[in-house]
Amino acid sequence: MEDVQAFVREAMAGGGGAPGGSPASPPLPDFAKFGEIEKKPISNIRRKTAEHLGHAWHVIPAVTQHDKADITNLEELRKKYSPMAERAGGKMTVTAIALKILAGAIRKFPQFAASLDLERGQLIYKKYSNIGVAVDTDRGLLVAAIRDVDKKGVVELSAELAKISEKARAGKLTLEEMSGGVITISNLGGIGGVGFSPIVNWPEVAILGISRGSYEPVWDGKAFQPRLLLPLSLSYDHRVIDGADAARFLRWVAEAFEQPFVLAL
Repeated sequence: MEDVQAFVREAMAGGGGAPGGSPASPPLPDFAKFGEIEKKPISNIRRKTAEHLGHAWHVIPAVTQHDKADITNLEELRKKYSPMAERAGGKMTVTAIALKILAGAIRKFPQFAASLDLERGQLIYKKYSNIGVAVDTDRGLLVAAIRDVDKKGVVELSAELAKISEKARAGKLTLEEMSGGVITISNLGGIGGVGFSPIVNWPEVAILGISRGSYEPVWDGKAFQPRLLLPLSLSYDHRVIDGADAARFLRWVAEAFEQPFVLAL
């Protein structure tokens, strides 16, 4: 008890943490003593990313749920309609399909598009379907918000996603285009990996991570069949979302990948 009280006194006196509520870092050692080094300044984007993710990690008690979606049938449809998306100026990617699926998921589970306001004791439920997409650029990670996803088809979303991703890589995204998302998608499947734990993009309360799909033997009741399985990772703010609801949400998303025609209905 004495240790806790001493820590609180020190924190209130200004010695308990760095500005912004993040824990203070101890000084680095002199790495030059061990060999050659190179120093480069941190870019503004990298600095803002570090501050934002550090704050999110510090304030959100996050949990990550994992599942897999059987996208064997979806992959056939994706290839079939890819030429249509290309004519519209985009690509029929898993991310474009995931955008549409998440728009349906947050309608079914509105707490996943909420924000927590502890000061006023409120949960803010957003009625719009602006969904963020993390874009990997040479300047760092940027999150672009695709507007009104629920009102657009997958082909239209494919074209818009291609356009806004190119703007992000060219460093031409506006602040407005990076604001207003209610939930985020981070797709690392094009690079690889079997799963990861994405950090919730505060003030959102959930983020969907997508890894690389691979063929696995799946028992159909009579024999093992090769099926294309897509790893999904859902990180969420446990103050707002319970584990059971997260499991239901992620299973709904997985089933939407598995039965896209049902989602269309």
